[in-house]
Amino acid sequence: MATATAKPVAAEKLAADAPLPLLEQLCDPGSFRPLRSGAVSIRLGERATPGDGVLGGAGEVGGRPVFCYSQDPRYLGGSLGEVHADTIVRLLRMAGDAGAPVVGFVRSGGARLQEGHAGLAGYGRIFRASVELSRKVPQISVLSGVSAGGGAYSPALTDFVFMTEDARMFLTGPKVVKQAMGEEISMEALGGPKVHGRNGVSHLVTADADGAIAATRHLLGLLPQSISQPPQPMAPVEPDGKDPGAIVPDNPRKVYDVRDVATSILDSGSFLELSPRWAPNIVTGIARLEGRSVGLIANQPRALGGVIDAAASEKAALFVESCDRFRLPMLVFVDTPGFMPGKRQEELGVIRHGASLLRAFAGASVPKVTLVLRKAFGGAAITMNSKELGADVVYAWPGAQVGVMAAREAVGIVHHRALKEEGGPSHDELADAYAAEHLTAPAAAASGWVDEVIDPAASRDRLAWALRSMGGR
Repeated sequence: MATATAKPVAAEKLAADAPLPLLEQLCDPGSFRPLRSGAVSIRLGERATPGDGVLGGAGEVGGRPVFCYSQDPRYLGGSLGEVHADTIVRLLRMAGDAGAPVVGFVRSGGARLQEGHAGLAGYGRIFRASVELSRKVPQISVLSGVSAGGGAYSPALTDFVFMTEDARMFLTGPKVVKQAMGEEISMEALGGPKVHGRNGVSHLVTADADGAIAATRHLLGLLPQSISQPPQPMAPVEPDGKDPGAIVPDNPRKVYDVRDVATSILDSGSFLELSPRWAPNIVTGIARLEGRSVGLIANQPRALGGVIDAAASEKAALFVESCDRFRLPMLVFVDTPGFMPGKRQEELGVIRHGASLLRAFAGASVPKVTLVLRKAFGGAAITMNSKELGADVVYAWPGAQVGVMAAREAVGIVHHRALKEEGGPSHDELADAYAAEHLTAPAAAASGWVDEVIDPAASRDRLAWALRSMGGR
């Protein structure tokens, strides 16, 4: 476990790092109350910090109870000792008993050297309590400083990790890396938000703590209070007024941003994208549709043409599992040419990660509705929540193509001999004929692959109807 010791800091930095303002800003005005009593108090300036370097308490967010804590980097670098751990473990257990979410502001240098085994044992107790709590309520971690060792593992065990631009998180710091590996590296290059935003450790990166707190409040409003309850519905809000069909080009080779399609269908201002920098060829996020919280999984043509690779499969599978655990119905927007081919992808385990996504969709018990926007080919068409995999309803837009593979590639195999004959039909002619017979949305509906071909302008109404018809399942 990495460790930290106290360092002199400027007065303005002390104020910015103080735990109480963060917790009060997270909670509804006047609702936060500290819970830790009888703990060591360390006076810094004019403010006392209960809990041996951590302040824990409870308040409300949007009128609903929430438990929260904030580590204090001003006291021994936020390092974790026995009393510090007791505060966090007690708060986690209280949250589980109350059935309320937990938000932690994590800024810790790791286990406290001065307490030896007590610090290590404290982290062990926090890890176990967090894992046990994961079966009961949502947990969110916000990192706005430096966290190392156990201070990195602790947020990674929670459901969502938000980082500010100045946050740093790593198991071993630059000094240890230099001693062990002889490598000179900065804290930012080792564990900054650019690193963890791209590898999936961080679900969202914001400019500062204000942005992270606003995103946390938004997310809490979309999530259920506890895993035993469905998310709380809100009053519907009309989308941005754009025609979703006008966003998607007819030319299958032209790109567009699938998030524009999403915001033209979902309740205005509700969409919160998660892990945008990790595997950007697939979009994951939570929003509302006619006031009901939903999870969105969508291929992103702007990145790699919407192809599914190992990273996208892993990202989507983890998100699908989270939606199922939080009882979030799922909307799946499909526009993908298939899985990424090649030696590199096979080495990365695309088969294993793709199978994980298959398993996640097939095993999810919440309502799942799929909309094919433009194309769905091969194994990717199955993997992206096909009806045979467990989708409750599958829609397609009129111009969508669904099949084993794209027309030109298909006729290259099916008609390879005819293509070599002089005077025979051209490749384009054969491809057009194959597409008309096998790939159209009406053909997919006739075969039962698609339930209904719908006008793009009717997407919001039909998707909302599908979810309503499945009730509270």
